[in-house]
Amino acid sequence: MLAFVGAAVAEIAGCFSFWAWLKLGKSVLRVIPGMASLALFAYLLTLVDVEHAGRSYAAYGGAYIVAAILWLWLAEGAKPDRI
Repeated sequence: MLAFVGAAVAEIAGCFSFWAWLKLGKSVLRVIPGMASLALFAYLLTLVDVEHAGRSYAAYGGAYIVAAILWLWLAEGAKPDRI
């Protein structure tokens, strides 16, 4: 489960770095850690056994949703208004 949580956070952080550069006008230097974060995301998903790929993908989906809500709340300051 730690691989899924780490992968979800790494994916969101990596994508956010590109979004911040393109949409928020932040420095292009933000892309460098973003690329490292996306590489970490890909690596972490390779730690999961192939024989359990279907269940693993479902578990990752759940971890991603929770991580996305927490990212929205903690990193962007937008408190969720519905559960």
